[in-house]
Amino acid sequence: MADDPQTPPVDPAPPAPVAAGDKPASSVPAEPLKADVSRTDAPGAGVSAAPVAAPREGPPAPTPKPAASAVGAALAPKAAAPHAPPAAAPPSGPTDPPPPADVAVPAFITALQRVLAGVTQVSYYLGDWTIIVPVALLPAAARHLRDAPDAAFDFCSDVTATDWPVRKDARFDVIYCLYSTRHRRRVRIKVKVGEQEPVPSMTGVWPAANWLEREVWDMFGVNFTGHPDRRRILMPDDWQGFPQRKDYPLEGPGELLMENPLDWLKLRQAREEADIE
Repeated sequence: MADDPQTPPVDPAPPAPVAAGDKPASSVPAEPLKADVSRTDAPGAGVSAAPVAAPREGPPAPTPKPAASAVGAALAPKAAAPHAPPAAAPPSGPTDPPPPADVAVPAFITALQRVLAGVTQVSYYLGDWTIIVPVALLPAAARHLRDAPDAAFDFCSDVTATDWPVRKDARFDVIYCLYSTRHRRRVRIKVKVGEQEPVPSMTGVWPAANWLEREVWDMFGVNFTGHPDRRRILMPDDWQGFPQRKDYPLEGPGELLMENPLDWLKLRQAREEADIE
């Protein structure tokens, strides 16, 4: 109201002096936080007059304890390193599986076994018949398979070989692949021979074996005897070694007898110059 006397303004009281290191008083008293630690309660109180850092909002996170399994693994002795397995032995050659009991041996094979008593081993694999023949009986077996009416294998479609160095006495398998144009069927003859063992040439039985045996000689060094023209067919005549053997080096020509291929090339050039002179 207008006639009420106005109360003269009162100057606010000056703030009380704050001692160094004391916390500023709050306008609203409150419970101190559980995490707050006064200077007098802190270790080393009174040593320094620096103010305490601002209080944390929550309790400190507990330090995780290592798991029992981790402690046990750390304390357990380390296991010894496993030994390396021994190297596998090199293969000794194909198994030449015999024919199953429910597969009948063809009549032309049984007829061959009756004529040549030494032909006893027959293999059957994936529908293909293979007759394993001793090398001494190879010419007689070849002529019988060509001339017998129930066989009539009149065409030699391929001659190949495989190298098994672990077999010292019979390193090579020499295989003749035959075909009968009359009966339209195939068969294979296999002989096992040593590295220098002579193998009679079958060019007199099948003329198509001429170049095929030359290729086997060129690549494997099989010792064909009685061949009309046994010389290299793929490699140069003065090539060293036989490239399809498993012990043939992969670095280049001339490694079997000379360590440096340049020496082999120099020797070849010297031979050519001698021929020119």
